[in-house]
Amino acid sequence: MHIPDGFLEPAVWLPATPVAAAGIAYALTKTNRALEDRQIPLLGVTGAFVFAAQMVNFPAGPGVSGHLMGGVLAAMLIGPHAAALVMTVVLAIQAFVFQDGGVTALGANITNMAIIGTYGGYAAARLVARLAHEDSVWPAGVGAWVGVMLASLAAGVELALSGAMDPAAGVALLGGIHAIIGVGEAAITVGVLAFLMRTRPDILRPVVAGGEA
Repeated sequence: MHIPDGFLEPAVWLPATPVAAAGIAYALTKTNRALEDRQIPLLGVTGAFVFAAQMVNFPAGPGVSGHLMGGVLAAMLIGPHAAALVMTVVLAIQAFVFQDGGVTALGANITNMAIIGTYGGYAAARLVARLAHEDSVWPAGVGAWVGVMLASLAAGVELALSGAMDPAAGVALLGGIHAIIGVGEAAITVGVLAFLMRTRPDILRPVVAGGEA
C-alpha cells in the first residue's frame, strides 16, 4: 500500500504531511518518556527486522503480492509509540533510497502505516486480549490484521479523494486484497511472537497477555 508519487493530489498529500508530523511528534514525546535504556538495542534490532521483512513478498492473489507491515509486531516488542517511530524511519528510507513509495506521498504513507496502522492495530490487539483474558499471542494476530485493513482503507480514501480510483470500487478492491495480505501479516506476527514467548518472554509487551501497555 505504498502510494507512489503522482497518485495523490496536492490537496490530499499536503494536509497529510502535517498530520504525519504531528503523529511523529506525539510518538517521539511518548517514547522519550517511556523507553528504558535496556530497550534501546531492541529498538534498533526491531527496526532492522521490520525493514528486512518488508523486502520479502508473499503471493496474495493473481498478480498481487504483499509483505509484512510490521507495526503491531514492533509494538509488541517496544511499545506502540516507539513502533510508530520505527515504521516512520523504515518508510522514509524506502521512499528516499529505494523509491518504494513516493516522496510527496511520504506523509500519507506515514499517516496510513506508521500512525493509523500501528496505533489502530495495537489498540485492537489490546481490546481482544482484555476481552479474551488469555495468555496468548493470537490477539496480536487479530491486531495485525486490523492494522493492515485500517492502513489500506486510509490509502483507499486518499486515492479516491485524489480521483485515482472510483471511491466505492477502489476502496472495496484495496480492502479485499489487503484482507488477504492481512492474513499473512497476522500469521507472521503470531509466529514471531510465539517463538519469542518460548525463548525470550521477557522482551514481549504485557498486552500479549492482556495487560497494560
